[in-house]
Amino acid sequence: MKASVIVFPGSNCDRDAAVALQSVTGKPPQMVWHGESELPKSDLIVLPGGFSYGDYLRSGAMAAHSPVTRAVVTEARKGVAVLGICNGFQVLTETGLLPGTLMRNASLKFICKDVHIRPERNDTAFTRLYETERAIRIPIAHKDGNYFADDETLTRLESEGRIAFRYCEEDGAVTDAANPNGSQRGIAGLYDERGRILGMMPHPERVADAVHGGTDGRRLFESLIETSQ
Repeated sequence: MKASVIVFPGSNCDRDAAVALQSVTGKPPQMVWHGESELPKSDLIVLPGGFSYGDYLRSGAMAAHSPVTRAVVTEARKGVAVLGICNGFQVLTETGLLPGTLMRNASLKFICKDVHIRPERNDTAFTRLYETERAIRIPIAHKDGNYFADDETLTRLESEGRIAFRYCEEDGAVTDAANPNGSQRGIAGLYDERGRILGMMPHPERVADAVHGGTDGRRLFESLIETSQ
């Protein structure tokens, strides 16, 4: 699998994503600077976490207009798999590749801690090695992770099976108490219509090696490898 990781000014998880990908694929991904107008041939494009452009306008808003992002949108519409993590999820909503928006956390505070989420499906390129509705432990680190969309959009996302992950208790129960940021319907991640684009606020690359204290995120990258073979 040929993977590309996009690097924006202010990204701070691009190297983490690269290390996770290399540990799974056995080869380093292509690191692509934001000013590039073309992408190398890729089976997977990763928009990493961080604070692109310092979040000075609105999280992900400036990165959505980078030259490389226009190339990402083009490739995504061709069916190339795209994974947006944290700030990358925000960029995906700003480009319109995913619906809705990420607002300030309900607490109005930056949150950095481990949470539990559960996969709602395991028939996508990203989740084949997970069990549905079984909780996994994964870190979050954001201040704008509160997913919002109007009721009509939320209902459509539900009916189309496009909710990828929900915040939950350790036993998999979706509760208000388990929702760290106020996201509607406990949404922690979303797919596009084809299940080829995934945006998620939690960081799978931070639990891709046992030395990090867990490997629940590794299965996401391994799922992509299995799908591409």
